[in-house]
This record gives sequence, structure tokens and C-alpha cells, in this order.
Amino acid sequence: MPDPSHDGNPARAVRDEDSFDVEAVSAWLDRGPIAEVRQFRGGASNLTYLLRYDDAAQPDLILRRPPAGAKARGAHDMGREHDVQAALAPVFPHVPAMVGHCTDESVIGSEFYVMEKVDGVIPRQDFGFPVTPEQADALCDHALDTLVALHGVDVEAVPALAALAKGDGYVGRQVGGWTRRFADARTDDTGDWTDVLTWLDDRQPRDVGQRMIHNDFRLDNLVLDPDTLGVRAVLDWEMATVGDPLMDLGGALAYWVEAGDDEVFQLFRRQPTTTPGMWTRERLVDTYLERSGLTLPEGGWLFYEVFGLFRLAVIAQQIWYRYVNKQTTNEAYSVFGPAVGYLETRCRTLIAAG
Repeated sequence: MPDPSHDGNPARAVRDEDSFDVEAVSAWLDRGPIAEVRQFRGGASNLTYLLRYDDAAQPDLILRRPPAGAKARGAHDMGREHDVQAALAPVFPHVPAMVGHCTDESVIGSEFYVMEKVDGVIPRQDFGFPVTPEQADALCDHALDTLVALHGVDVEAVPALAALAKGDGYVGRQVGGWTRRFADARTDDTGDWTDVLTWLDDRQPRDVGQRMIHNDFRLDNLVLDPDTLGVRAVLDWEMATVGDPLMDLGGALAYWVEAGDDEVFQLFRRQPTTTPGMWTRERLVDTYLERSGLTLPEGGWLFYEVFGLFRLAVIAQQIWYRYVNKQTTNEAYSVFGPAVGYLETRCRTLIAAG
């Protein structure tokens, strides 16, 4: 059995550029003085911190805030991320308990929200503990069931969730929106992408439905039970909305690197998806369709796969923009520029083969 405290991403000392006024947060929370603050280094979007108290009666907390110099502020809305999880809690059990949302930017220089820490294990690039093929198979089963359950939430029964819906045309809004984000984050070394963008624009399928979607559903956003590898919580809800569930699946599988993928794409792997027993992307799609009852549109799966990779490229480009413009000094982001170039080539290859 893995150590329940192991999540493959231990909280470390807070980077100087990401520090904040701990006493001010303690006063805002009004739970006594915070004894320790640590920073999680995983992820490249919102910043995540662990707050600990000396009082054993106080649970560990998680604080989330936007990064300094955020380029796309709509993707760093702390109130929205907090409110989505609070609204989901009664109808979807896999969300952390919310503690509060601070809109007073004078406290730490930005909005932030705080939630209770969910104990369990988080699979990162590797599990960090022995996993049999049968356990890996079960994890894929649990994770996919969780995604299907999220897509099955009765959005209309929860007014706060129904308010997220913008009606049909989600696919088109996504293509247009991510294309604009890409243009806004261009740097001198950004490739052309015109042919890929034209292909995506010309081959947009109709929405297959309007469902509650996560928009960043990855294994390293799941907190797992250490015994069963069942899903205790889903994290990082900053891009959650109501939209086309197949777009959600496509975005998730853009991160799913298989053992047979090329050497460069292997470098993208941040999940233990090459572990023996893990499912292929094809099996995940087929099983999802079976369990959700949805049917692929006439064009098949290719659009969702290409769009998922394009969206991943935009996310990487936004982070690369921050790095190039010295809005962050995190050297982990120095590889994001070349990553965007690789994804451009991968999209073209898939389109040509399709």
C-alpha cells in the first residue's frame, strides 16, 4: 500500500516571487496563526500553497491564487473556481470542501480562495510506489467513471451551474476563443499555425450536448484513495464550465502519452500513463462512448484530438509568453517554447494522416 501522504509532488519552500503576507491571511481566515506555508511546484497556472496550523484540531488547508503577470486573466478567476466547486459539492462528491474566497486584493495583492486539503495520493509523472497492471487498469476505470459522472450531473437542477451555460455553439466558441488567446500570447519564435487553425475552423462538429465539464481532467488533478486508487477528489476547476463533453475528453487525452508514442512526445508525459496496464487513448474513447451513451459526429474523433493538442499548445504558449517577458523566473518554463513547436508539427501530422 502506498504512503497516503505521498502525492509525488511534495510541498516545498515558497519561491520568493510567489510569497505573500502570511499574517494577513491568518487574520482573514481567523483560525489562529498559520504555522507553516509551503508551495506545490506542480502545475503552471494558478499558484497552490499548503497552509498548516500547530493546532491539531485545525485541518491542513490549500490556498489558490493567480500567478504574477497573468496574461489571460479570465483563466485565473478565483471566485469562479471557488463557486463552481461549492455548487458541485451537493451533486458531485469528488470536490474539496471550500473554506472561503477573498476578494480584497489588499490582503495578498490578488484575490484568492482557500479549501480543505483532501488526503490521498496524486499520481504524477510516476506513481512513486509499486502498481500492478491490474491496479493501473482499475485506476483508468475509476478515473473514466468519474469523468462520465461529472458529465452526467443535472446542470439544470443547480442554478449556479446552469448559469455557466451559454447554449449551443460551444465548439465554435472554443475554437475562436483559443485562437484569440494564441494570438494574444504570440512571441517572436511562434510558428505560423495558419493551416492548422484553418482546418479546425472548417471542420467544427456540432455540439453533442451541454454538460458539466472540467476542461483540465488529468490524473495529476485527481486525489486517489491509497488502497483502491478510487477517486476521492478532482482538483483545479479553473476552466470548468458547461459545454460539449467530447471537447472535455479531447482536452484530457492531449496529455495522455502512451508507451508507443515518439520520443519527443514522451518528454511531455506528466502522468504515469505509460505504466503497464494503463489504457490507450483509443480504449478510453471507446469506453467513454459506451458508458456515456454519446455518439461521435460524422467526422469521428480526429477533430477533438487535434483541437486538444492545439489547446495544449496555447496553454504552453501563454506560459512561454510569461517566461520570455520575465514575468516569471521559473526555469521549468524554459522548455515551453520548443514544446509549442512540437505540438504544431504533431497537429499537422495527425491532419495529414486523417
